[in-house]
Amino acid sequence: MNTRLLLMVFLFFALVGQKVHSQFGFSHEIGVITGPVAFYSDYGQRYDFETNIGNVGWGVGIIHYLNFSYRADCNCYTRDTYFNDHFKIRSEIDYHKTNFDHLGEWVDPDKTSIIAEQLRAMKGSTSVFDIGAQLEFFPLSIRDFAAGAYKIAPFGSFGVHWVSFDPEVYSQLGPLNTPITTPPKYYNAFQQEGDSTWSIVMSAGIRYKLTTLSDLMLDARWQYYFSNWVDGLNPQEEYNGGIPVPENKANDWIFWLNIGYIYYLD
Repeated sequence: MNTRLLLMVFLFFALVGQKVHSQFGFSHEIGVITGPVAFYSDYGQRYDFETNIGNVGWGVGIIHYLNFSYRADCNCYTRDTYFNDHFKIRSEIDYHKTNFDHLGEWVDPDKTSIIAEQLRAMKGSTSVFDIGAQLEFFPLSIRDFAAGAYKIAPFGSFGVHWVSFDPEVYSQLGPLNTPITTPPKYYNAFQQEGDSTWSIVMSAGIRYKLTTLSDLMLDARWQYYFSNWVDGLNPQEEYNGGIPVPENKANDWIFWLNIGYIYYLD
């Protein structure tokens, strides 16, 4: 992790570290999340089930909420407004890693061409660190849920995350960019260096009231990166004889299904 990332992490936790003594008319919640990450990349076949379930990694995160329905400084409810009773701001730090293989029709056992062998031998991975915030909407009353009026509270969210990624691409046949190891569309279409980008995040989920001061959370997230290099591959038509590359129609994105534990701070 470079110096800039360390500074961002320090600033994030410095903000959260002031939570108990907040004087700004809100309270705080902290939690952890973890779960499988399905990475939709330039590896494998587009819309292929084997590819979608094969290139799956695992992620973890630390989350923090600003809860506007309750004031930590006076242990009392805030003014009853629609925003206070239906919105929270969620900030978080996440990390996930995924290993990649070319899967699907073109690497089936009955495929014996040189390109099929090259695809089977091409491997990769990426490690992703991101930090950001989301506005989370609860259609039911946050106050009523906190008071135990119902056990389950659905929510949806939208936000922006800054992303740092570190990909690796290699072939078991030898160095890439040679006729022995690399299909034409992957010539000069891979990246081994780390880089950064931005992403948009949308999610939907539920909270389950576990105790007065704690919830369980199930969250399904879609995260779209503003880069096509997060997985380390970016195949191009120009290297493929002008033939379209169907697996490269969109930037990289993930679907992350996570479960979390959230604790309310007095």
